[in-house]
Amino acid sequence: MKTLKGPGIFLSQFIGQQAPFHSLEGLAQWAAALGYKALQIPCNHPHIFDVEQAATSQTYCDDIAGLLSQHGLVISELSTHLEGQLIAVHPAHDVAFDGFAPAEVRGNNARRSEWAINKVRQAAAASANLGLQAHATFSGSLAWPYFYPWPPHNAQLFSEAFAELGRRWGPVLDEFDRHGVDVCYEIHPGEDLHDGVTFERFLAQVKNHPRCNILFDPSHLHLQHIDYLQFIDIYHSRIKAFHVKDAEYLPDGRSGVYGGYQSWIDRAGRFRSPGDGQIDFKGIFSKLTQYDYAGWAVLEWECCLKDGDTGAREGAEFIQRHIIPVADRAFDDFAVQGDQHASIRAQLGLDKGA
Repeated sequence: MKTLKGPGIFLSQFIGQQAPFHSLEGLAQWAAALGYKALQIPCNHPHIFDVEQAATSQTYCDDIAGLLSQHGLVISELSTHLEGQLIAVHPAHDVAFDGFAPAEVRGNNARRSEWAINKVRQAAAASANLGLQAHATFSGSLAWPYFYPWPPHNAQLFSEAFAELGRRWGPVLDEFDRHGVDVCYEIHPGEDLHDGVTFERFLAQVKNHPRCNILFDPSHLHLQHIDYLQFIDIYHSRIKAFHVKDAEYLPDGRSGVYGGYQSWIDRAGRFRSPGDGQIDFKGIFSKLTQYDYAGWAVLEWECCLKDGDTGAREGAEFIQRHIIPVADRAFDDFAVQGDQHASIRAQLGLDKGA
């Protein structure tokens, strides 16, 4: 078994316009001071990390790695959550998602998708240049507007949606395979890959591609009332990235899992800082250790109550406290003797006469 790596921190929720959050060096110094050992870096902030340059320049990547090493840090994964989302957008969401794309492709679904595919391909090359083994992203969504369908369920609609999703992602997965990097889809409501069943459906469309894997975030499973520990039992061979994010579901008589169009603080299901919600992280870290998860435990801070700086500081301590140092021997090794063949046969009564 392996000891999980960590703590890491996803930078997306912390990048800002003020120091130290406006530069990679400032973020690195801040994260290292809190006890983090790795950064998960989004690719949509060129002033923080330029994925286009990283895809073509080993020198740039070496400089990034050198800067982080000065603070005792490495990169856990790159992230193209927003770019992955834009690979597949239903027209109902065109306007909402246009803001994540450059001005020259807005208002044109096909061009925006082509731009996003190119960015995710760049992330494959950049990840390889940085020596990374996994990449975090979203699948995008063509079928999501019909997730609770009315008019009633249309099997052909869902079949075509997932077939198209497979057609768009298949060549991208091949590109990651050429670079030796796993694609880890965050299983997330709003994406067509939002539970185990939809992941399996997509996996079949890409012919069980070896680079099609999972970013495990228990918060999104808990709020759907999915058994996230059993999820690990079922999909552990495909789990190659891990977000440490807590959540709670507080049933009431007015709204449920869909949220009632309310702000996060008023929803029955909401995200919390690690340790403040209902997620069984002891069980999760035990399961991942049992199944030899070889990746990083990365904080994704999203909380409707707690301040971000406090959540980040507590998150590093929380992850470190939950990492299980794997034993190099069994606790009952003291009872093991040498060659016991003869005594074992005697115990079993095999050398006695008939």
